[in-house]
Amino acid sequence: MRVIAGKARSLKLKTPVGLETRPTTDRIKETLFNMLQPYLPDSIFIDLFSGSGGIGIEALSRGAAHAYFVENNKNAIACIQENLNFTRLAENATLIRQDVFGALSGIHEKEADVIFLDPPYELDYERQTLALLAGLPFVTENTLIVVEASRDTDFTYAETLGYAVIKEKCYRTNKHVFLKKI
Repeated sequence: MRVIAGKARSLKLKTPVGLETRPTTDRIKETLFNMLQPYLPDSIFIDLFSGSGGIGIEALSRGAAHAYFVENNKNAIACIQENLNFTRLAENATLIRQDVFGALSGIHEKEADVIFLDPPYELDYERQTLALLAGLPFVTENTLIVVEASRDTDFTYAETLGYAVIKEKCYRTNKHVFLKKI
């Protein structure tokens, strides 16, 4: 896994050992960031269920002003910190060592531009996280939320939580769902 573009381009990133994280492949990450590029310059980017930190680091490399990384797995946290130091992007990052549901209330931004979440599959964390985000002051109608989920995850409930699905990009086994508050 590597940084695809920007100031940390081509730097290889470490990934946590084991099966507790699923790093996004370079090909899927490149497709995702081609769609996200208009939102990134000088943005506040929040990477939930961060794993290795590859998504948030890619956002910083491509021009995000600041990125929050939220992770509670100690091996993943060490990996994120090492990757941030290696890419020299640590000064623009905040690493929150806590589970997502407890950590979100500790983010004190006026507005988040992009929120990315890649929770463990099949545990309904997407729905729980979206429900929590709906009530936070930094999530506005301008905030783009991107969920990486298994291909068969159903998002028909999104409207009942106050979101519109504005785009869905499917891959072989997973997908990215793009949402905005309505």
